Amino acid sequence: MNDTKNRYVTVLWEARAKAGKEAEMKAFMTAAVTPSRNDPGNIDYEAHEVEGQPGTFIIYERWENRDALDRHLNAPRMQELVPQLLELMEGSIEEGIRLLQPFRPAQ
Repeated sequence: MNDTKNRYVTVLWEARAKAGKEAEMKAFMTAAVTPSRNDPGNIDYEAHEVEGQPGTFIIYERWENRDALDRHLNAPRMQELVPQLLELMEGSIEEGIRLLQPFRPAQ
């Protein structure tokens, strides 16, 4: 993952709840948002449910740099949450990760 010229890293993470686990996954993600917002280097951390697609969630996150993102991903609490999350969602965590790289028109 490359840092941008401004040194921040943007991540979109999409996940779909297993059938019948939609409300449980939404509650789980809601509880995880505030601690992540408080991680050093976090700029934005917002959870969303896709309109018209109950149980499909997207987290938009921005970090000051790749090191801050890596510290977040490797935090002990995240290591504890991953197995719980995998019980609630379809597929793997990695499948839903998209890294965004901003660009601007030449001036």
